[in-house]
Amino acid sequence: MERILRGVMRYRHSTREQMVQEFRKVRDNPQPKAVFFTCMDSRMIPTRFTETHVGDMFVVRNAGNLVPHAEHFQDEYFSCEPAALELGCVVNNIKHIIVCGHSDCKAMNLLYKLKDPEFASLDNRRISPLRAWLCEHANTSLDKFQNLREIGLDKPLIFSSETPLRKFVAYIDPENNFAIEDKLSQVNTLQQIENIASYGFLKRRLESHDLHIHALWFDIYTGDIYYFSRNSKRFITIDESTIEQLLTEVRE
Repeated sequence: MERILRGVMRYRHSTREQMVQEFRKVRDNPQPKAVFFTCMDSRMIPTRFTETHVGDMFVVRNAGNLVPHAEHFQDEYFSCEPAALELGCVVNNIKHIIVCGHSDCKAMNLLYKLKDPEFASLDNRRISPLRAWLCEHANTSLDKFQNLREIGLDKPLIFSSETPLRKFVAYIDPENNFAIEDKLSQVNTLQQIENIASYGFLKRRLESHDLHIHALWFDIYTGDIYYFSRNSKRFITIDESTIEQLLTEVRE
């Protein structure tokens, strides 16, 4: 806590005035461009690695960058993730939703262990909110990953996209660069596209191509950021050699 308080003091004497000026610019007419879902991992700083500023995007963070599927909610029982989708995409008319996973994700490492039925038992979930959260909302990701392992990690997975009739194909880490838990993390990141599209209040905009869902993945060891290219059917590094291709793809 001392470090945080001293950090506040440094902010007061360094970047405070600049931020206040930015606040004034967007105070009466903020125009955020994206709703950004990512993990609560302390190594993930999305405004840094996307070079975004005050007013640019809504950021929602939780363990495992999960957006629970609409089927989990009944009557008045909701969580902050769908509320953020409504606030961003209905109230503020934001056109882009981004889900960003990352390597060495502690939540995904735990999810991988939850393939053990005993470890994922009801008794164990009752003593661990984190296990309960993952078993409830990330089990579909784990099931898809387990199916992929059974048929072969070099085989494609098929995900629903913005509507049930639209599908996309994904090859997970075809170069085999990442650990098994990181492969699961990439599957989980793509699964959130299906989950987001399950909400009825987004249906009209998704069907009319007025709302777009994207997937990013961050390698914390190299600092590289990957974009899931539906044209290429895989996560590809965002760099000088791919940026024009990716810009063309997102403008289509």
